[in-house]
Amino acid sequence: MPLDVIGAGFLRTGTTSLKLALERLGYEPSYHMRVLNAEPARAADWLAAARDPEATDWDQIFDGFRSSVGSPGTAFWRQIVDAYPEAKVVLTVRDPQSWYDSTASTIKHTPASPALVRLLTWGRAKSGDSLLEEAQQMLSEREGSQFTDREEALAAFQRHVDAVRAYVPPERLLIFNVREGWGPLCAFLGRPEPTEPFPVENDRASFRRRQRKAMNRVIMRRAAIAAGIATTLALTVWARRGMRR
Repeated sequence: MPLDVIGAGFLRTGTTSLKLALERLGYEPSYHMRVLNAEPARAADWLAAARDPEATDWDQIFDGFRSSVGSPGTAFWRQIVDAYPEAKVVLTVRDPQSWYDSTASTIKHTPASPALVRLLTWGRAKSGDSLLEEAQQMLSEREGSQFTDREEALAAFQRHVDAVRAYVPPERLLIFNVREGWGPLCAFLGRPEPTEPFPVENDRASFRRRQRKAMNRVIMRRAAIAAGIATTLALTVWARRGMRR
């Protein structure tokens, strides 16, 4: 089943709200960063895509999905647009200054100290979690989240908008601010407008709440691993002492 809708907007432009809106309109499930967070092993697909985007089997990656919104898809938007020539493209936008402020206070904001980061990554094997971290770093580099100052980020944001507008035929493209609500999106997709309000999700407060919860989950996993290692060592020492008696 090919993709019907491709979201090409940068993170913090309402991509999570668009994901929920598309699913409400029947384009479900939607591939979004939440898919990778729930299934970290899928990160291997995107790391492989970064090595050779042109040889990527997009049908395999998007098998079972009807839309793609935000990261990781945005990092490969040209290849995905080409792979699905019948799909509609939605470029989410917002005021660039507001976008930068939101990005700087969420995605670029990290509450973890260097010591805590070392604790969280200590002893990590090449598991799904580590693949996810590697993929997140790669996506950050491809999408520009590594920008260090306002002017550079704003220029990159505008370049991205201009690139999408120049690349995607006008009849396939909707430039969309999620604050506009259901009207433009439903008209573009030829779907009736739902009666409920347009979804509003992933504002700064909710983003930080999820960030704290994710950090706490990692801390708990690391604590459990450390406790298991300590228990194993203690039992080994106890057993050896028993053998010497």
